[in-house]
Amino acid sequence: MRASSCREKTNKCFNFILLIFILALAPVSLNAQVIHNYVFFGMDREKISNINFLSIKNFEGAQLKYTWKELEPQKNKYDFSEITKDLKFLNNHNKKLFLQIQDSTFSINRKFVPSYILNKKEYNGGAVIQYSFNDDESSGIPEGWVAKRWNPKVAERFHKLLVALGEKFNGKVAGINLPETAIGVSENKKFKPNDFTYSKYRDAIIENMKVIKKAFPDSAVIQYVNFMPGEYLPWTDKSYLRSIFNYANKNNIGVGGPDLFPYKKGFMNNTYNFIHNINGNVTVSVAAQDGNYSYIDPKTKKKIKINAMYDFAKSYLKTDYIFWCTEEPYFDKEVVPFIKNLKS
Repeated sequence: MRASSCREKTNKCFNFILLIFILALAPVSLNAQVIHNYVFFGMDREKISNINFLSIKNFEGAQLKYTWKELEPQKNKYDFSEITKDLKFLNNHNKKLFLQIQDSTFSINRKFVPSYILNKKEYNGGAVIQYSFNDDESSGIPEGWVAKRWNPKVAERFHKLLVALGEKFNGKVAGINLPETAIGVSENKKFKPNDFTYSKYRDAIIENMKVIKKAFPDSAVIQYVNFMPGEYLPWTDKSYLRSIFNYANKNNIGVGGPDLFPYKKGFMNNTYNFIHNINGNVTVSVAAQDGNYSYIDPKTKKKIKINAMYDFAKSYLKTDYIFWCTEEPYFDKEVVPFIKNLKS
C-alpha cells in the first residue's frame, strides 16, 4: 500500500508539473492572432444586402463610407440617419459596422466638404484640388478634392463632427477610420494653397487622431497612414510619416491603409515598414481595394492569389482587420470562396 501510494503521489506530482508546463505554453496559442474580415462596400452601401456577404459567417461586418457633406448638410445640423439605418440592418443580420468618414475625393467633379465651409470666407475655400504629380512636382493633373485638413477653422468643424459621431455611435459600431494621409497637395509654388505646409499637415493629422480616439474610446479607431506629402522614403525622409506612427505607438491609436500589395517596394519602404514594426498593442488594418486583386506578385511574377494577400497581411503586417473590396470578377470567384473556407 505504501509503495502504491508513493507511486500515486509521484504520478500526481509528475502530472502537476506537466500541467504547469502546458499552461506556461498556453498563452502562445490562446492569444493567437485573430483577423476580423470585413467587406469594404465603400459608397455602395446598398450592397450590404449581398447574399454572399450576409450568408458567410467569416465576414464579420461591412466597412462603409459616409461623407462629411452628407453627415453635416448644414452647420451644426447633423444627419446620421443613413448610419443608423445601415447599423440596424447589419445588427439584424448579426453583422457589424465599421465607419469610414470621407473628406476627400478622386474625382474633380465631386467635393465631400459641406457647402457652408466651401462658401464662407472664414474657411478660406474649405477644400483644394488634389493633383497627380510627376516625380519633381513640376507638373500635375487634377484628380480630386480634399478638405483643408491643415486649416484650423476647417479642422475645428471636422472635430465637432467626430465628437458628435462619438456621442451617437461610440461602442455601437465596431470601429471608425479616417481616410488616407496621402494627398495630392504640394509646397511647390505652382500648386501650393496659400495656407499649406507639410509640417502643418502632419500636425493636423495627429490632431485628428487625438480627437477621434477620445470620441470613440469603446470602438476600434484607425487612421489610414500610407504616404505623406513632402517625402518619399527612403530617398526623402523628413520624419512626417515616422512622427505619425510614433504618435500612434505612444497613444495606442490604430493605423492602417488602403491597398494590399504584398512586397511592393514603395509600400514596403513607407507604410508597411512602419506597420510591421508597430507596437503589438496598436490595432492594425489594411484594405484590399480596387486594383489590388490584379496585382502581379513579385515573388511568383503572376497575378496575386487571395491566400498570398491574406498571409502577407497576417504574417508581415500582423493586421487585426482586413477590408475586402467587391471588385469583380475577383470578389465572387476568389475572395468569397477563400473567406468562406477560412479556418483561422
